[in-house]
Amino acid sequence: MLEGRSLIEPLNFTMEEMDLLFSLAEKIEEDGTYLRESCRGKLLATLFFEPSTRTRLSFEAAMLRLGGSCLGFAEPGSSSTVKGESLADTIKTVSCYADAIVMRNPKEGAALLASRVSPVPVINAGDGGHHHPTQTLTDLLTIRRLRGTGGTAGGIGGLTVGFCGDLKFGRTVHSLAKALARYERISMVFVSPAELKAPGYITGHLEDRRVPFTETESLEKVMGDLDVLYMTRVQRERFFNEEDYIRLKDTYVLNSEKMKNAKKDLVILHPLPRVNEIAPEVDADPRAAYFRQAKYGMYVRMALLSSILGTAEHKGEIPC
Repeated sequence: MLEGRSLIEPLNFTMEEMDLLFSLAEKIEEDGTYLRESCRGKLLATLFFEPSTRTRLSFEAAMLRLGGSCLGFAEPGSSSTVKGESLADTIKTVSCYADAIVMRNPKEGAALLASRVSPVPVINAGDGGHHHPTQTLTDLLTIRRLRGTGGTAGGIGGLTVGFCGDLKFGRTVHSLAKALARYERISMVFVSPAELKAPGYITGHLEDRRVPFTETESLEKVMGDLDVLYMTRVQRERFFNEEDYIRLKDTYVLNSEKMKNAKKDLVILHPLPRVNEIAPEVDADPRAAYFRQAKYGMYVRMALLSSILGTAEHKGEIPC
């Protein structure tokens, strides 16, 4: 079903296909030997033109746990792009060596271009401020596991999800908002300063799908309404003006005092890395789920890789 497919943005897969991925990831979580060695002989190329810790390492850990191997680079200075090689030529070359490519690039649309010239599947690990679909899979799996609702499509529904921080440049926010819009009875709250509001193509998408949302500059005002709070950092690398970054970087800091009005079963997520937008004291709160979220990211990437490489299908885990 997913064999040979690329993943460039969160709507590339149907809800049914995503549900199968989540079920497969849950089986992997429950049984540490599940699908081990299923990718023996397969090779994953990880091309990271931007810094990454969790995404790159979780993909590599996922592939190694599946029995496969990895090659690639963690920063563009070690690739031939510094010599002037085009992205298309880099992808065409790497596809000669690997069975699938994972790529992060600072330019919006780079992953789409890569998928159009590559004969092997391409997975977008973040393209500028545009999309980060495997983080979205991670986020949805975490919500499903910690706040799952029976009787709703995909086990997710009837939730109020708050996004706080840099909503203008935050590709994880853009991807997750678009993906959540497909679920039943979802409402969203966007919390940001005016300069970092969610872009019109995201709010317009929600309006087109009649998904209720509100925008505010006050986290305290809406904290008690939220079932999920998705915190984000203000991304220094997306700013053209250092003064604007310094002025906005400490706008929202989640601490124990602000948590007092939150629901007892609130789930706090963060794509990480955090800088200072979540105080370390919050880590001890049972509602803080961002490190569990990072682990779910490895499980869902194991499910994704085994599916697009066809090894899960060959074992009969995902129907063709």
